[in-house]
Amino acid sequence: MELNKFLKRNCTHSDIHYLICRIIYDLWLWKNYKRFSREAIVRRRYKHSFGKDLDLQNPITLNEKIQWLKLNEFHDYYTICADKYAMKSLIAERFGNQYNVPVIFHTSDWREITKENITKFPCIVKANHSSHDYMIFYSEQEVDWMALRRLCRFWLHRDYFAESQELQYKDIPRQIIVEELLQTREGKIPNDYKLHYINGKLAFVYVSIDREGLNVRNIYDENWKPLPCDWDSDKDEHLKKRVIDVSSPASFEKMKQFGAEIAKQFKYIRVDYYDVDGQLYFGEITLHHGGGYNKFRPSEWDTYFGNMLSLA
Repeated sequence: MELNKFLKRNCTHSDIHYLICRIIYDLWLWKNYKRFSREAIVRRRYKHSFGKDLDLQNPITLNEKIQWLKLNEFHDYYTICADKYAMKSLIAERFGNQYNVPVIFHTSDWREITKENITKFPCIVKANHSSHDYMIFYSEQEVDWMALRRLCRFWLHRDYFAESQELQYKDIPRQIIVEELLQTREGKIPNDYKLHYINGKLAFVYVSIDREGLNVRNIYDENWKPLPCDWDSDKDEHLKKRVIDVSSPASFEKMKQFGAEIAKQFKYIRVDYYDVDGQLYFGEITLHHGGGYNKFRPSEWDTYFGNMLSLA
């Protein structure tokens, strides 16, 4: 069960109701996660996703090897990479602050999410320590400030490590970030380019295309040749059909160059970018795409990319 889905179904505007829902969710989390070891949790979820046992002694597929990395490899700098706010300092130092999405406001206190502090629109409000916790606002008139503060409070309470068992999320200082919303000259949210590196080499690019419209996902190789596969969760299966192809972004060579620099420190890493009319921006750095639970279709591609990844 995901926290946001639970709260949307059960929580109203009442602070007392919030506390009750929070206690219920925490009890559920303790019952289903905290009484088991990390490996047991990962094995259980893997079997639920793939219908087979996880082989950690002889992992073969990319998803199996992502699980192995999740359980066996960790360095302190992983936490900085996973922190959507701290990562900006890393990018600024190594490549230049012009490649960061501009920040309007950030805070660790949900009470500070007010119209006095958020004065620039359109914008995106999100948590720095979790996944899929964000809201987009095109104008101030769209914002219900009380509801937004309540949602941000939920996000700040969310223990994403307990849900994902990915150590890089465990010690992130929790914050709410408000960023400028990137838009192309046509007023659209730019495509999201997710470059996947295996042992330092670009293996493939996963592209989220036209999220406000067609909302499709395509996969290309390092030379932008379309690959006949998809990699998504069961809930996103409707996205798997390739209905259009897109050209490589204007900043693709720079994406590859910067990504290769980051990938030197990892056996597997995903580096996300946006291209806004030729201007490159970093999105985020992800150590375990989909937590290692998304399915390749056809499944042979899971083995194909898994064979590329050496854990030695």
